Amino acid sequence: MPLAHSRSRSMIERCCQVLAFPLLLLAAGLAFAHGVQGDDKAFLEQNSGMHLMMYLYLGAKHMVTGYDHLLFLFGVVFFLYRMRDVAAYVTLFAIGHSATLLFGVLGGIHVNAYLVDAIIGLSVVYKALDNLGAFQRWFGFRPNTRVAVLVFGFFHGFGLATKLQEFELSPDGLVPNILAFNVGVELGQLLALSGILIVMGFWRRSETFARHAFAANTLLMTAGFMLIGYQLTGYFIS
Repeated sequence: MPLAHSRSRSMIERCCQVLAFPLLLLAAGLAFAHGVQGDDKAFLEQNSGMHLMMYLYLGAKHMVTGYDHLLFLFGVVFFLYRMRDVAAYVTLFAIGHSATLLFGVLGGIHVNAYLVDAIIGLSVVYKALDNLGAFQRWFGFRPNTRVAVLVFGFFHGFGLATKLQEFELSPDGLVPNILAFNVGVELGQLLALSGILIVMGFWRRSETFARHAFAANTLLMTAGFMLIGYQLTGYFIS
């Protein structure tokens, strides 16, 4: 094995060892914190009528703090260098989660939150494996990424819907409130994505990006498996 390749692999392994444990702790901690809590929970339970700005704020906040959604977006844009490609994929994701968020809440379609969130974790694992080229090596072809992003977007939308379905929302002003929440989700997504792209832009210009891309996606996959395990455990013990 060439010395340079050996050193590069050793560096990646050390990077995984150093970063894996904090990442796992972060994923576990966020898993317990994910959802609508505190003053936001009290607002949803106690207020009726139209509160467009508040619902817009809640939608944006949920997306910005929604680690599972952000991990998936991070995986989606990891190897996208052109803004038109980023826009195309993010638009497909937005269409998917907007449709099922509105359909779930306004149509009264209830799904098991644990199972939906487990599938969201699976979406993170899928994108990490896709970035690593695993499907091409294992099966000889790569699944259509755009279709996958749209389909997983549907599940992410149901995940958002389950958070609101935990509360007895007043029917007074429900439709405009949920529409405002969805707009807030899109604004939050744009805000979070902007931060991700800025960081990725600086990282891609450094020499470490190519060397550490494998390690980053391995950690992303690990986080996805952690989310799946946490949600399935909740499903079986609830």
